[in-house]
Amino acid sequence: MQNLELKISYTELESENELNEVEKTLLQKARETSNMAYAPYSNFFVGAALLLENGVTVCGNNQENAAFPSGLCAERVAIFSAGANYPSVKIKTIAITCKTNTFKVDQPLSPCGACRQAMSEYETRYKSNIRIILQGETGKIRIMNSISDLLPFMFVAEELKK
Repeated sequence: MQNLELKISYTELESENELNEVEKTLLQKARETSNMAYAPYSNFFVGAALLLENGVTVCGNNQENAAFPSGLCAERVAIFSAGANYPSVKIKTIAITCKTNTFKVDQPLSPCGACRQAMSEYETRYKSNIRIILQGETGKIRIMNSISDLLPFMFVAEELKK
């Protein structure tokens, strides 16, 4: 038996002021999009904004359904929308933010496992990392340069061909 150690890499910023203008704008679009989320059951509102390689921004927010788990997370709404409308364009960056009516979200929250796997599919598909920017309503910002920092043991199609 061998004990191994896994390390991830991320950057933590104190505020949006440390982001460049493009990233600030992307995070702001994610925040605005979270206001339009349909979340009557959880009251947890998530917004995601993708920056595509061609400069287009695609947004998504969570969409809940009484027949849980029929809804869809903001990240996958945005990613699948980009895939449907811009199928040959790489995703460069995704900004994700969240809020709730019951307390102040003052720290970055990570995407769920299904959203992480969806992001990994697009990184693998285009052979290009996706930069991930996470922030709650306020507070610190976490930045990862690849989904592999959130999902180090990704399930990838190449492993199915062995």
